[in-house]
Order: sequence, then C-alpha cells, then structure tokens
Amino acid sequence: MIEKLKNLSDRYLEITELLTQEEVVSDIKKLTELSKEQARLKEAYDLYEKYKNLTKTIEDAKEMLDDLEMKEMAQEEKHEAEKELKEMENEIKKALIPKDERDDKNVIVEIRGAAGGDEANIFAGDLYRMYTRYAEKQGWKIEELNKDESDAGGFSQVEFLIKGENVYSKLKYESGAHRVQRVPLTETQGRVHTSTATVVCMAEVEDVDVEIKNEDLRIDVYKSSGAGGQSVNTTDSAVRITHVPTGVVVSSQKERSQIKNKENAMKVLRSKIYEKLEQEKIEEQGKERKNKIGGGDRSEKIRTYNYPQNRVTDHRISFTLKQLDKVMEGDLDQIIEALTIEDENRKLTSSE
Repeated sequence: MIEKLKNLSDRYLEITELLTQEEVVSDIKKLTELSKEQARLKEAYDLYEKYKNLTKTIEDAKEMLDDLEMKEMAQEEKHEAEKELKEMENEIKKALIPKDERDDKNVIVEIRGAAGGDEANIFAGDLYRMYTRYAEKQGWKIEELNKDESDAGGFSQVEFLIKGENVYSKLKYESGAHRVQRVPLTETQGRVHTSTATVVCMAEVEDVDVEIKNEDLRIDVYKSSGAGGQSVNTTDSAVRITHVPTGVVVSSQKERSQIKNKENAMKVLRSKIYEKLEQEKIEEQGKERKNKIGGGDRSEKIRTYNYPQNRVTDHRISFTLKQLDKVMEGDLDQIIEALTIEDENRKLTSSE
C-alpha cells in the first residue's frame, strides 16, 4: 500500500518538474493535462509526506528510549505518532482508489419524457429545471444544445451542456430512470399517477477521446419544428446525424444556423459514442458493474420523487430525504454526497 502511495508521490514530483520545462509551458494542451493530473495526485503526495514525517518521528523516538531523561517524552511522541499513523490507513486506502479521469470534465445531459405521456414530458421539464438550478448554485454555466418541446409543457427530449469545475464527478450518478408520483394538473378526481423520465449524463469528450470518421456519418437536414410539430423555420437548418457503425443517432434544431446545429449535434454524438464504448467495457467486466452505483442504463429505476409525501428516495443506496420541494429547486447536495460516499465505500471494499 505504501509502495503504491510512494509511486503516486513520485509521479506528482515528476509532473512538478515537467511543468517548469519550456516545451510543456508553451504547449497549452499538454500543460492543462499535466496540471489536472497533478491536482488529482496532490492528496496522495501530501499523505506520503505525512507518512514519512510520522515514521521519522517514530524512529527518532525509538533512539531516545535508552536516554532516561528523554524516555518518557520519547514514549509519548512514539505513541502519538503510531496512533496517527494507524488513523491514516483509511485515508491512504481512499487515495489509492483509481480516480475516474472524467471527473473534471464538463457534462452533456439528455432528459427524455418516458412512460406517462404528457405528464412524463412535464416531469422531464421539471428535472431540466432542477439540474439547471443546481448548476447555477455550483457556479456552472449552461449551454442548451437541443430541445423538443411538448404541447402540454416540458420536453419530450432536451439536451444541454453543463460547464464548470468537476461537473462529471457530481453528476455521474444521475443516469437512469427517474420516477414521479403526483396528481397531474389534468387529473379531475385527485388520483396519484406514476410517470417516468430518463436522464443520461455523459462526460463531454474531445476529438482525441474518440475517433469519428466522416465516411461513417450520414447527415440529414430538415426544417426545424416546435411543439406539436409545426415548422418554425423556412430553411433546412435542423440536422440529424447517424453514426452508421454504432447506430447512434443525434439531432439538433435549436439554432437557426445549420452549421451551429451540426456543431451541437457533433458534441452530443462524440459523447454518446464514448459512453456507449465505456458501457460495453463495463458489461464485459461483470464484477466491476456490480460494484458500481448503477450502470448508467436508462431503463434502470434509480430514484422516486413522491409529491404527496414531499419525499425523494434513491433506490440504489436506500436513501430517503423528505425535502422534495428543496430538491426540485436544485438542492441536490445531500443526495450527491450520499452517493459519493457509498461509491467510495464500495470501491474500498472491492480493493480490500
């Protein structure tokens, strides 16, 4: 365990040296990559330095035990250092858990109304507002990429990019089916209905992360439409892109410019293909899938939002919060923190 910690610490020092070299400083991409890697290794470096100091304190104290005048103080120093060293064990184990390299990336969120007709689309709109409110509270920026508005309100589908610091690390547990239980506005007899919307959170990827060949793309253009399908633009500005090898299809019609819609669609396409490849890897590694908090499958029911009881329950970790009103206003911190802690605990157990 300590040898692994030392290796991470050595890599941290190696990066520190690299960051002073002119060829790295002048290469913005390389500089950014190394700076991010160094930030991920900082905890391991600090822990190894602390470990070295404590072990030196213990060794120095042992040498003083033969000195009658210093023996009592040496024993106390040795005992305190050994106690602190023991308490560090869990911190070191956590630092050695492999970091998800996507944690510091921006996120593309796709929300779709699923089972429940109009009410499902309205709920998709509510989730969109919840995530955008949460993003605002984190100081993140929102860029809408595509949306298909529903006649009754909300969206049959909406896609947006969230930019900021460590966005994926916070939102990576949100993919799956979200279920709502409430009385719809159209319900005349006051009966509670159950509807669902699906959420997919994908790390934004760059061209270097996934190779997409132009000859593998089929691009269709058409007139953009609003709620109810009516045309809202006289030119063929909407874009649909199909990646033939994987069958992934994306579309964008938000902008009046065909070029801008194509750019937006390609952002989503890159992330969807990358996510699909990652999902296939996870499915090949059955054990790893069991240790994950959800597999990111949009059919997997992950959370219920019960309006009559003002309750939200995350089924993966049996976590319930009776503050649904606050959650829908973007107060997701307690849920995300609980998921993060459980994920760390599962990884610790798995590594042990």
